[in-house]
Amino acid sequence: MPDTDKPDSPGTDRRSKQDADGSPERVPDRRGRADGSARGDGIPRYQRSNDTPLALAGRVLSSRWRAVRDRFSRDFMRRTLRIGVSARIFHPEPGSTGLRSKNLQYLEESIAQWVMSRDVLVFMVPTVNTNGLLHPSNITLRHYARHLDGLVLQGGADVSPQTYSETATRPEWGGDRARDLYELELLHEFVEAGKPVLGICRGCQLINVAFGGSLYQDVATNLPDALAHVHTDYDAHRHAIVFPPGSSLGKLFPGDKRPVVNSIHHQAVKELGRDITVEAMSDPDGIVEAIRYQRADFVMGLQWHPEFHRAGGHELLDCTPILDEFLRAARDTRF
Repeated sequence: MPDTDKPDSPGTDRRSKQDADGSPERVPDRRGRADGSARGDGIPRYQRSNDTPLALAGRVLSSRWRAVRDRFSRDFMRRTLRIGVSARIFHPEPGSTGLRSKNLQYLEESIAQWVMSRDVLVFMVPTVNTNGLLHPSNITLRHYARHLDGLVLQGGADVSPQTYSETATRPEWGGDRARDLYELELLHEFVEAGKPVLGICRGCQLINVAFGGSLYQDVATNLPDALAHVHTDYDAHRHAIVFPPGSSLGKLFPGDKRPVVNSIHHQAVKELGRDITVEAMSDPDGIVEAIRYQRADFVMGLQWHPEFHRAGGHELLDCTPILDEFLRAARDTRF
């Protein structure tokens, strides 16, 4: 007679035993009915008695889908935005040595810090040269437009009158044609990709020119009765603005009927480009101070420098609502 009380051999674990066919041993069913008797059908008590394998598989797949969806939603909302900023260009100075004898591309610290104040990543977008003799590359500005979430056109040198089919009336107003060509291509690539664009000072003027508009080469010369829009005080110089009826900026600042902004420009928007509308004007001279391109979700230009305005300040307009609107558009069109 077999000895049923014989212990397992050393090192043997009952939980790891296998059936004769090699499959893992089934856990004995010690569950029972509420009255203590065994259920008898081998189905766990927590499972519905009339359940089917198909229904169970459907619930499992639905649960897995909800988990994946929720994780994707969290990652999608939390993914840090990537904002490109166009480069300022320093052209070589005749007779110089070292860095001043090279083409330099750089980013002004204040604009980068203003954008990063909303916890986004900032990337300066360099010019590209697919035909370069030293370091040719297949990377184009279109690649940046595809992989970044938005573009800021920073301030700097004059827009060349040649870019809007005029001749400079004074040599010092010749502007930077090379930068114009680079930023025009960059702007159009981001617009084509459906990504938002925010132009600051020169960037505002470039947006207008990009869609067929023109500029006053010098406000003081072309509009002698206008306020002074550039001064030796630089970013400390300021004036009031007003929002025309229907302005989206006016809706962002409903309590500010005549806010104050800084003024650091001697060029200004003259004839509006195609599908360009005015968002703000200098008061009382009516110089265009902000524009918007109507055939895109967000392409806006500000003639003033919001990065020089202190957030929460009382003297100059707090422009963080504009930054937030730009970044919301970047989040909504990130793919």
